[in-house]
Amino acid sequence: MVRITQKQNVEEILEIPDLMEIQKKSYKEFLMIDVPPDRRKRQGLQEVFESVFPIYDYNGFYELRFVGYEFSMPKRRVDECIERGETYSAALKGIFRLIIKEKNEKTGEVSIKDAQEQAVQLCDLPLMTDRGTFVINGAERVIVSQLHRSPGASFEEEEEAEGIFTKPVYTGRIVPYRGTWLEIEFDANEIVYIKLDRKKKFPLTTFLRALGYSSNEDILKIFFETETISIESKEIVKKILARDIIDKNGEIIAEAGNLLTKEIVEKIKKADSNKVDVLIFDEENPYLALLKTFSKDNSKSEQEALNDIFKKMRPGEPVTATSTKKYFETLFFDNKRYNLGVVGRYKLNKLLGFNQEKNTSITLTKEDIIGVIKRFFEVNAGKAEKTDIDHLGNRRVRSVGELVENQFRAGLVRVEKMIRERMTIIDMKNAIPANLINPKPLVAAIREFFGTSQLSQFMDQVNPLAELTHKRRISALGPGGLNRERAGFEVRDVHYTHYGRLCPIETPEGQNIGLITSLATYARVNEYGFIETPYRKVKNGKVTDEIEYLTADREDNYKIAQSNVRLDENNRIIDEQVLVRYEDDVILVNPDEVDYIDVSPKQVVSVAASLIPFLEHDDANRALMGSNMQRQAVPLLKTEAPFVGTGMEAKAAYDSGRAVIARASGRVAYVDSDVIIVVKDNKPNDNLKDKVDIYYLKKFKRTNQDTTINEKPLVKKGDIVKKGDIIADGLSMDKGELALGKNVLIAFMPWHGYNYEDAIVISEDLLKYDTFTSVHIEEYEIEARETKLGPEEITRDIPNVSEDTLKNLDFDGIIRIGAKVKPGDILVGKVTPISSSNLTPEEKLLKAIFGSKADNVKDTSLRVPPGIEGIVIDIRIFSRKEHARRKDKEDEKTLKIKKEKEKKLQSLISTYKETLEDIDKRDISKEEKERLKEYEEVYFEFKKSQIEQEFKDKRQIKGDELPPGVIKLIKVLIAKKRKVAVGDKLSGRHGNKGVISKILPVEDMPYLPDGTPVQVVLNPLGVPSRMNVGQLLETQLGWVAKITGQKFETPVFNGMKEQEIKEWLKKINSPEDGKTVLYDGRTGEPFAHRVTVGVMYMMKLIHMVDDKIHARSIGPYSLITQQPLGGKAQFGGQRFGEMEVWALEAYGAAYTLQEMLTAKSDDVEGRKKLYEAIVRGKNIPEPGIPESFNVLVKELQGLGLNVELIKKKYKKE
Repeated sequence: MVRITQKQNVEEILEIPDLMEIQKKSYKEFLMIDVPPDRRKRQGLQEVFESVFPIYDYNGFYELRFVGYEFSMPKRRVDECIERGETYSAALKGIFRLIIKEKNEKTGEVSIKDAQEQAVQLCDLPLMTDRGTFVINGAERVIVSQLHRSPGASFEEEEEAEGIFTKPVYTGRIVPYRGTWLEIEFDANEIVYIKLDRKKKFPLTTFLRALGYSSNEDILKIFFETETISIESKEIVKKILARDIIDKNGEIIAEAGNLLTKEIVEKIKKADSNKVDVLIFDEENPYLALLKTFSKDNSKSEQEALNDIFKKMRPGEPVTATSTKKYFETLFFDNKRYNLGVVGRYKLNKLLGFNQEKNTSITLTKEDIIGVIKRFFEVNAGKAEKTDIDHLGNRRVRSVGELVENQFRAGLVRVEKMIRERMTIIDMKNAIPANLINPKPLVAAIREFFGTSQLSQFMDQVNPLAELTHKRRISALGPGGLNRERAGFEVRDVHYTHYGRLCPIETPEGQNIGLITSLATYARVNEYGFIETPYRKVKNGKVTDEIEYLTADREDNYKIAQSNVRLDENNRIIDEQVLVRYEDDVILVNPDEVDYIDVSPKQVVSVAASLIPFLEHDDANRALMGSNMQRQAVPLLKTEAPFVGTGMEAKAAYDSGRAVIARASGRVAYVDSDVIIVVKDNKPNDNLKDKVDIYYLKKFKRTNQDTTINEKPLVKKGDIVKKGDIIADGLSMDKGELALGKNVLIAFMPWHGYNYEDAIVISEDLLKYDTFTSVHIEEYEIEARETKLGPEEITRDIPNVSEDTLKNLDFDGIIRIGAKVKPGDILVGKVTPISSSNLTPEEKLLKAIFGSKADNVKDTSLRVPPGIEGIVIDIRIFSRKEHARRKDKEDEKTLKIKKEKEKKLQSLISTYKETLEDIDKRDISKEEKERLKEYEEVYFEFKKSQIEQEFKDKRQIKGDELPPGVIKLIKVLIAKKRKVAVGDKLSGRHGNKGVISKILPVEDMPYLPDGTPVQVVLNPLGVPSRMNVGQLLETQLGWVAKITGQKFETPVFNGMKEQEIKEWLKKINSPEDGKTVLYDGRTGEPFAHRVTVGVMYMMKLIHMVDDKIHARSIGPYSLITQQPLGGKAQFGGQRFGEMEVWALEAYGAAYTLQEMLTAKSDDVEGRKKLYEAIVRGKNIPEPGIPESFNVLVKELQGLGLNVELIKKKYKKE
């Protein structure tokens, strides 16, 4: 089928960027593996090392310097790590130089006595795979990017304070990247306080004195202008003094900041002062609020202020002039303790209007603090804007590299502490760097982050779209982020700055709504971590091809039009008035006022949302469900691309990393289902490795969610491929396009009540032709461990098991590959020794006669869990290295392997010769013969190297790294082919989901006038109230595609219009409304009304009935309450809740109810007696006391209440 690209209303000039760039670029810049050590910029790992080193001892005689770092090669390939349950990582070595200094007693000079340089292994740092994931303990994980509050200053309105104050109350904050928070706030009496680290409060003036503005006069100078007026002036009363007034004896008559009253003026006159300095201000001056604060300030000098701060922050510590000064300086001015980060500095400079190039300090300066205080007063007086914290100019993205960097720094700081301690403890004369560095805290920090952090997530791997979306996800949760419980509505809501940056549609339903979002299609993260989106520049009403990326705060200065603005042939805007976005508003302006225009209509939405055709006709709530459900579509056995797509299918498939892509240009020499061999164009030499590219295809490999990866070749022998071409499809792909579901013939009509409430009726055809069939692979594992009583043993010799049960086990007790298994079957036989202390006399006798043979073991075999059926497709055995191996047995094995290898090679050589002779006999040109011979030679060399490798692998009897105490680990993979069944969930791309309620024989399905039965019947009531009309347009265009044999591409917000679909329907002689007469398959009569029939793309979701169905008769009980556990995973029971109790009470079914609450729940004795009575055919006994009653009694006793149960009935006297 050819895909028709509809003439687009909007021409797109910018290619969609690499969708995985956010992950790959970030980690690459963090590691800088490919950069030589001497050329590394101060970023990522290099920056962490440089910020922690050099480390000095307390006397300054020993110094440990950082020289550089290097990585070794990873021990295993990615696929090997996944198979063996290991972490894909490389060893990080740091090169350090230890410098020992000595002091000349006479001159006092310090000189270098000795220097030792050494590489020290620090940790194994996980590496990112080509697909942007990490393999941690055999499982693929993704580090999700975090959207957090940008460092810098902010001014927010306090919500809690609304009741106390009449006008809004603001708080100013300077938030660093690392270090002490500084907050400025008013109290109820309008006195300004500074708060450090959200704990201790001081009057603002105390803080300013500590900064070095020691007198009132110095403080007032910062905020006010002064003037000198005569003491005789009439206006002098009610003015405020700018300087202290001192009499001849040196006593202060009036302090700066005092209000001049008649009494004070008289005093001044007496002191022979003719003129005074006063402040210039009007009633609206925002800084007036400062004056009240002087009254609360007990300090009068810089030292007193420093002492006050030190006493409050460090109570109980001795106060000295040097310690107080030093402490205050480390709070904000020491770059080891305080770091604004490049971003914080950039934001502060922008806010205060400082020069970005000149002011680059990563700590605070006095100017910064004063600037922020002034701004705070202005915001409070309503003269400056408050900060909108949901604006994307004030929130930034921390990607993988930065998150790992912060964790690495935390680990390295712990190492630094230990190095300092060791420098004082050990003898440093002969020390080397390795003696000082103990990398354990660093290893622990890295392991903790990748293993347990909230942002390190088990990858969603259901299909390629799920993977891609997971890597592009942006979360506001996690350490240093928001808290799910406390996040309000504003944070979660769509903000105008999300346009082109974060998708307004794709977000989870439920408690995480709005906190977890997805990056928009064209968005990228800049060096500061702010999200940028591209626009085309508009000059004097003419749209240019110049592309500019804008951050949210820059965008606020411009007027930006939509991409669907009408243009003439010279790219000039035609309309007289254009709708533009300006800040948070949409306004009409003249064309020459437009600054930029959108790059593409789909730049607003994420990848998943851009895959929904006719998205513009769907309600946002349903579009949200549609984007989320596409990620849950199970990869099908036979894939099929949609008839109606959006043009994003190929890009999403390509960038997901799931397609096999040609590494170099060349010609295909050999193809089968397992391998593709490409002869490269440039052949530097005859070495097979340089001459060809070999692509091993993954066949039926398991994903994280138990779906199947099965790569299928797209090329044939002799095809020419270019670098970057897709040569094999991955899971859910069809010829390089994303294929999540199937195109099925549907009808919108009720069918005998079976599609009530979104239920779906399907035809048996879908089962017969495996339309919605998928393969699922479950992995089960068992360990044989060392126990106190001896080792567990993997064996076929299991007590009390019939020979028939063991028929599929091999000599070692492991099931054979290819065996069909059902619930309860043994997969791996295992016995565990049990204590022989409680032997019966008979067993003791047997043991005395037969020795230890009759040792007690119990059967702890791995069995197939309930509800699982399938075929064993793979077995992996991992065992420790056995040292004491018998030499002759090993030699015998080697000989056997050698013979097998020679036999294989002989067979290969003879086949090769025969093929070459056959080519010579063919009637083809000489060049063609040469080419075919080259292909055969390549294939022969490849097969030969494969046999050699196999021989090598078999000879090396390697031991595996297993956890302590584990002798052997066996993994069994079971594959199950799942056909579609009643209870499975199907969905379209428009949020139109439903559960299959009935599978009808083909002959009962409604059929078209030409006799074609429809495949799926959907309820028409699913459309009007849901307002997802896109599904109807898709259905009708799908019908056109089916009839014409063409596929359509209709991009979001830029696709086909209703009128165009009508024209297509006319072309194929269908009614314009897309409705057809349908006939009832049961009666052959036509239905009363015409029905909308067409082709819709439907997906089978991962919520399958086989995973959900569950039943229990006897199973595990909770330890304390003795009630059955809940949930399928625990093989639990169904909870008989209070509403169910009401139902039985309503029926008056007293005995049934009593049984439900006792014997079937937590009456331990009762249930034993009941079981016994049923087995022996006796009458049902009376129920006893439920265990939960005993729990209540125990809890009351725990409270010190003695509860006694009195059974005896007393007669009333």
